[in-house]
Amino acid sequence: QLQLVESGGGLVQPGGSLRLSCAASGFTLEDYAIGWFRQAPGKEREGVSCISRLGGIPNYTDSVKVRFTISRDNAKNTVYLQMNSLESEDTAVYYCARDRYYRGSYCVLRGNEYEYWGQGTQVTVSS
Repeated sequence: QLQLVESGGGLVQPGGSLRLSCAASGFTLEDYAIGWFRQAPGKEREGVSCISRLGGIPNYTDSVKVRFTISRDNAKNTVYLQMNSLESEDTAVYYCARDRYYRGSYCVLRGNEYEYWGQGTQVTVSS
């Protein structure tokens, strides 16, 4: 059964760090681009970061560049999102998803081009 499971969310103070994990089962994660998305209350879903199928090339939305790092551990079939210097604006439910298409060395942050979403993990940045 194809499944994506996020973990690692929680409550953190501004300036703190969290590492989110996206564990895949039922398929080989390195065969697809994987994206991280987030949705805050009352806001639209936003693409945060993705990692390409070939070469593990990352892509980030401007607001998280420098602060967030996406990576992939093929042996564990898991994608990570290291989040540093967290801000209150980062508060949201974070989801990972698998690219709908068989792309090469790039990935996109358009949610409608992803399928097989995880259940989400809550990240709250507050003092």
